[in-house]
Amino acid sequence: MSAQDTIRQTVTSNPLVLYMKGTPEFPQCGFSAAAAQILKLCGVEGYFSVNVLESDEIRQGIKEYANWPTIPQLYLKGEFLGGCDIMKEMYHSGELQKLLADAGVVGSA
Repeated sequence: MSAQDTIRQTVTSNPLVLYMKGTPEFPQCGFSAAAAQILKLCGVEGYFSVNVLESDEIRQGIKEYANWPTIPQLYLKGEFLGGCDIMKEMYHSGELQKLLADAGVVGSA
């Protein structure tokens, strides 16, 4: 299976996916830490995360998949929402909380 196939399968078979450097418990960069913290502040208790530092193919492939040059990247029900800056903007406007609640991922484990 190609990296693109793996990514496509991951984002479509999990309601909420965060591609990040490190893990939610041990992020390996400030942007990934901020993204994980935003999800926590939104009340999301569990989501699928992918540590891109474990695979060069996935690390490069995710940038190509969304045509987005940076990591972290957040996907909700297969749709790319954005990176850290977009997550911050959406959080401050209340849009992210609404999307997550409407998708039923708030409080999910």
